[in-house]
Amino acid sequence: MKVSLAAVSTLACLSGTSAFAPATQPVCNHHSLRLEMTHSRRNVLSQIAVWTAIGTTTASSPSLALETYLTEPTEEFKENERKAMEFRRQQLEIKQKFTTVLTRLNSAECKTEQDIVDALKELRALVVSTGGLPGGLKKEDLIKQVRSKKAKGFWPTNAEIAYQSLLSEIGFQQSPNTEKDLGNPL
Repeated sequence: MKVSLAAVSTLACLSGTSAFAPATQPVCNHHSLRLEMTHSRRNVLSQIAVWTAIGTTTASSPSLALETYLTEPTEEFKENERKAMEFRRQQLEIKQKFTTVLTRLNSAECKTEQDIVDALKELRALVVSTGGLPGGLKKEDLIKQVRSKKAKGFWPTNAEIAYQSLLSEIGFQQSPNTEKDLGNPL
């Protein structure tokens, strides 16, 4: 623990402290400072604790710290912002592709079994090509839209197979487990 010489000399010059007494006359000189204990160790320790607390609170006070703010963004910040905007733009383009296929799936023109299966397979291909769902499109939202088509009535077996394949692919792409366990047959 560092205690500045000024704090020690201030402590020695205070006449109200009974734990310390100057060895000679009360001279507040940085070069000739000697203190002797006149009372118990508890008094000394309590005085040290008080002065240490005062010293650390004033030294670490936020009002004493000089805060500096940048007036202009740095080049690194500008580069990160550019990358973030590019990523958002790509995610919006991918989301637009998903939205187009989902709209076509739920539209009146998607009536035959082949149309439904093709739309679900196209969604699965988009999930595989993009490595999952884009930002802004939740799995639950996608499932709700597909189930709304399923609830309208016509839902053949091949459409259910394509739907289950889509769900398993989404689950696989969003799984955090990327390690391959080749020894496990399951």
